[in-house]
Amino acid sequence: MGTLPKRKDIPPWVKVPEDLKDPEVLQVQTRLLEAMFGPDGSRIPYIEQVSKAMLELKALESSDLTEVVVYGSYMYKLRTKWMLQSMAEWHRQRQERGMLKLEEAMGALELGSWKK
Repeated sequence: MGTLPKRKDIPPWVKVPEDLKDPEVLQVQTRLLEAMFGPDGSRIPYIEQVSKAMLELKALESSDLTEVVVYGSYMYKLRTKWMLQSMAEWHRQRQERGMLKLEEAMGALELGSWKK
């Protein structure tokens, strides 16, 4: 995912300033961002609306991780953080399985070329 979107507004369900204090933070592998949030973060507004939270992405320097900062009321923050962790793990496992299938297919091609 190219550049990370910057916050221009605060959703109406986030109460200022109390919901902006003490955010929940999780780190996600940068390669999973597009799968989770869509191209250029296009699914972030939908995720925010459904979860009643506000998300902010912060790239970590010299790392393959991105911080996802979750703002909102206590229960919405915790629920959203859990949901995002689950999504990240699901996408990570899915990509891992895809790589294993690719390696198996490449191995089968290599074995096939030795038989000829």
